[in-house]
Amino acid sequence: MEYTCFENRELSWLRFNERVLEEAEDTRVPLCERLSFLSIFQSNLDEFFMVRIGSLHDQMLLDKDSRENKTNMTPGEQIDTALEWIRHLCHRRDAAYANLMGLLADQGITVVNFHNISPESAQYLEEMFRRDFMPLLSTFIVGKKQSFPFLANKEIYAVAVLSTKAEKRKIGIIPCASGLFPRLIAVPERTGCYILAEELILHCLPLMFPHYRIDGKALARLTRNADIDADSIYDEELNYRDHMAEVIKLRRKLCPVRMELSRAIEPAVIETLCDKFKLETKQVFEYDAPLDMSFLFKIQDELRNHSELFYAPRHPQKSPDLDLNQSILDQIVKKDVLLHYPYQSIRPFLQMLSEAARDPKVVSIKMTLYRLARDSKVVESLVEAAENGKQVDVLVELKARFDEENNIAWSRRLERAGCHVIYGLSGMKVHSKLCVITRKMPDGIQYITQIGTGNYNEKTSRQYTDLSLMTACKEIGEEAAATFHALTLGETIDHTQHLLVAPHCLQNKLMDMIDDEISKVRNGGEGLIRIKINGLSDKTLIDKLIEASCAGVKIEMIVRGICCLRGGVPGQTDNIHIISVVGRYLEHSRIYIFGKGDEARYYIGSADWMTRNTLRRVEVAAPIYDEALKARLNTIFEVMWKDNRQARDQMPDGSYRRRIPNGEKALACQDWLYDEAYRLAHNEA
Repeated sequence: MEYTCFENRELSWLRFNERVLEEAEDTRVPLCERLSFLSIFQSNLDEFFMVRIGSLHDQMLLDKDSRENKTNMTPGEQIDTALEWIRHLCHRRDAAYANLMGLLADQGITVVNFHNISPESAQYLEEMFRRDFMPLLSTFIVGKKQSFPFLANKEIYAVAVLSTKAEKRKIGIIPCASGLFPRLIAVPERTGCYILAEELILHCLPLMFPHYRIDGKALARLTRNADIDADSIYDEELNYRDHMAEVIKLRRKLCPVRMELSRAIEPAVIETLCDKFKLETKQVFEYDAPLDMSFLFKIQDELRNHSELFYAPRHPQKSPDLDLNQSILDQIVKKDVLLHYPYQSIRPFLQMLSEAARDPKVVSIKMTLYRLARDSKVVESLVEAAENGKQVDVLVELKARFDEENNIAWSRRLERAGCHVIYGLSGMKVHSKLCVITRKMPDGIQYITQIGTGNYNEKTSRQYTDLSLMTACKEIGEEAAATFHALTLGETIDHTQHLLVAPHCLQNKLMDMIDDEISKVRNGGEGLIRIKINGLSDKTLIDKLIEASCAGVKIEMIVRGICCLRGGVPGQTDNIHIISVVGRYLEHSRIYIFGKGDEARYYIGSADWMTRNTLRRVEVAAPIYDEALKARLNTIFEVMWKDNRQARDQMPDGSYRRRIPNGEKALACQDWLYDEAYRLAHNEA
């Protein structure tokens, strides 16, 4: 069979979400963790519709005949193919939900509807509904004289088909207002038995519409486009932060791209709803499972005392390279340090920042912030530094999708404390993870630089795998300071010698290093490229990787999510092997290795190999010069490459196949890396 070596971006992402669903289906995963994966699958799918399907709809409006540059599909073709895939995945999701509910019943937890409870329990719940629900609910009847109510993004609504002898059919709508009462309602006389609040509302529709006959009913949920270009609609009369607040409000009202229904309802009603929301029937999905899976986390809380239903507890360990009882800054001056989250704690970095805020030798702290924790110790240290009279320059990226409100709030606090806050560049996100601490020493200026692969977020540092380099290398510090200085001027740096900095000094340098590996092979040597990233879609880099494969360069890639390149295609990508690792922790670190042995070049950074990262964002990758740290990166990559528990091999047709131990010992890389972190933290041989 002849295969193309290109994969469509949207379909590749759906393959990734399928791997998440596989974790919910996997009997080797503890039951309550399978619930988490099921909820993650749904939230991922929500964002896919809001961002990717929304973007494709916008492209159709601009140019319906345009074609993407890898598989030559039009926006409409991509949407149609994606919707077909999604329908298949949602059938699997519904089956997985039913299976998990059966297993939960064995643990004494059930989620039921009114068909599964006694008349006495039903009467109790109906009385509770009259007392506690009815005063808080609003009703809308849609007719010729009544306008259609606005349905908010991702909120659940009860929809009723109403009729009387005197009037034609109408549609009744009730917002289920999940924030006003508990989502899980306990069913009396049955311990561990619950009914969802929206199902209770749906059952009690006759009480809400007493003068109508209910001819049909369903729960409905709209997903709206969230792909809005904040810069294209910028109003120069507004402060940029105020403008972003307006963008957030506007996003909530963008056009629907999907409608979900909890059960079948007559086609005429669906057509009416589609006409109102300007949807096609292919954008309507009917499910057997609940429309919102977030209640599964509440069920997990009910089972916390059953430790066997969860992953074994793991806690980030101390780095063997640092003594927290000594100055972190002084230790970094002596040697570079690489932290690996979540296996190692983020605490040394937080302590370094806090120390810098109080160190009289520190004159300035410059930092880029993309996503922060709700109670951010990073911000606390920056505020303290400013209050201590230090120059604190902070770039807060207000265009960090779905974190805009949080970042707006933090930017206000930083400004009140006296920090100099800037908001990124016009038309370009600043996605780099960069911190530069400048100290005035007796012998001159000293830079302590931190460059990472993940956000400065204490919560995600326990859930995502990320790398954080802390170094006093003068050359790196100077280039990092120059990069930040350019940002303060609203510009981007256009020349670097050590760092890789997008948009001008990353893609081209990666291309040069791939060319170097090609040259080695053509000169009779061996070429090796090892890359760990979250996404690969940059056509320029993909073409160069194909060229390298054809030249005989061995290429090993760990790509967690989107991967628009297919390895193993005869005559094109024979020398490219791609795997994906999906497990307990979200793989988020980026590692680039070019060459082997003493000549190998190592980098970590914030950039995936996607066009948005290489050409439309400010990204920073740092070289690793310390030999011990290079060896650590090599170990991390090797362990992940040998994983036969969480890894899947990509096939030439773009599908992924689970690795099955074939006589060898089972190896789950994330477990191995945590065991190693515990061993090193306790100085075990």
